[in-house]
Amino acid sequence: MGAKGTETRGKLVDAARRLVEQGGYYGAGLNQILATSGAPRGSLYFHFPGGKDELVAEAIALSGREITALIDAIPPGDTAAAATALLTLFGDRLEASDWQQGCPVATVALDVAAANDQIQTECAAAYAAWEQALRIRLRADGRADADDLAVTLLAMAEGALLLARTQRSREPLERVARTIRALL
Repeated sequence: MGAKGTETRGKLVDAARRLVEQGGYYGAGLNQILATSGAPRGSLYFHFPGGKDELVAEAIALSGREITALIDAIPPGDTAAAATALLTLFGDRLEASDWQQGCPVATVALDVAAANDQIQTECAAAYAAWEQALRIRLRADGRADADDLAVTLLAMAEGALLLARTQRSREPLERVARTIRALL
């Protein structure tokens, strides 16, 4: 694929990522994705012959890798600081988007993961990667309960993002950050 094709594919994925994160799977129609990306309709099916499901799955996979990279970039040794830094980053992102962009996976997972195997697989892979990245940091901190704590931290962060988005306030994120510091 040439540079123009790669660019078009990237625009489609970026548009899908933004739109599904803001409005969920059903809130991001193909016409809206095409309009946002500026890509012609034929490009969508050229790059994503599986249509919307394939495009959204790719968008979730990319978002999942980006969050994993953020977690991986935080040096091991202080998981509490890493988790609170991630919550701050998500809070900044939420606020900058006028409370529209929370977790890049949760909105889609809540919409269709129970009924769409392809999307469920990508959502599960993203969450598993984040959990593993947290587990590695917790083990580096000497935590014998790293498996349980990794799931707990992920669940706390996801819940805080949902509450912050719903309340249009950073307060749930700040409360969870304080609890994480106390817990760890």
